[in-house]
Amino acid sequence: MPGPITEFIQHHYRHFNAAALRAAADDYIKHLDRHGKMLVTLAGAMSTAELGLSLAEMIRQGKVHAISCTGANLEEDIFNLVAHDCYERVPHYRYLSALDEKALLDRHMNRVTDTCIPEGEAMRRIEKAVLRHWMEKDKQGKRLFPHEFMYEIIRDGSIKEFYQIDPKNSWMVAAAEKNLPMFVPGWEDSTLGNMYSGHCISGDVKNVHTVRTGIEYMIELAEWYTKISSSSSIGFFQIGGGIAGDFPICVVPMLHQDLQRTNVPLWGYFCQISDSTTSFGSYSGAVPNEKITWGKLGVDTPSHVIESDASIVAPLVFAYVMGW
Repeated sequence: MPGPITEFIQHHYRHFNAAALRAAADDYIKHLDRHGKMLVTLAGAMSTAELGLSLAEMIRQGKVHAISCTGANLEEDIFNLVAHDCYERVPHYRYLSALDEKALLDRHMNRVTDTCIPEGEAMRRIEKAVLRHWMEKDKQGKRLFPHEFMYEIIRDGSIKEFYQIDPKNSWMVAAAEKNLPMFVPGWEDSTLGNMYSGHCISGDVKNVHTVRTGIEYMIELAEWYTKISSSSSIGFFQIGGGIAGDFPICVVPMLHQDLQRTNVPLWGYFCQISDSTTSFGSYSGAVPNEKITWGKLGVDTPSHVIESDASIVAPLVFAYVMGW
């Protein structure tokens, strides 16, 4: 029997963006029912928006099979895991003056819309935990991807004493438990990426390549896509725009055009949640049909765009897919 959220959506979501949400969720379920796999991309500040409350269970139930995310989303789920009680809500953020913002800076409270992340309890606490692994791997001549270092600090128990939320609500904990394939393009553009640069400059880490990034992530993604798509259709569920989505969706035309793996299938499902209005020259605002011309989607690929706030829409879609 469907749960109350699913019943509510089925009864009320009949037109416009509401209908688009339901259609996208229905096709997500059909894709999984046909033994398809799903890659989810996370842009924006979805981890600080606590998407883990629903995404973690999606991962545990095997309804998400890989994730592409920004470096910020990678780290901010773990920041929330260890420092949730020290976060501060700023519901009146629209009315803050420049001096109000300076006062937050002076208290080392970094604002993300209506939420302030505490530098000491969140960022520096995780820096200390991961620095040990950066330095150890550096001395051993070993190299890991950014998400693999995050998996290590979750698995070794070094931050467990600081947990301030139920770990079942952390999507990174769920991903580490599943050893979920993950791709983090542009990791350098994150708090930990900046910290890593600092430790390379200071000499704490001797080899800047101890953390694998960029091109190597695309190589990993190409091998993963080639392997998985040989037996399962792979869908693409994009939350927001930006590099988290633009980077991974390009793997298919790269495989076809640059590696001549023409037998590799196109993405088998596509949905984007975005409040970026359709516009000229905008990747985030481009309609799915444009992706056909780039060899990413096919004429018959189930394609959806939900033009709304992802912090509202994504949990509803996930709840519907799980039958809540």
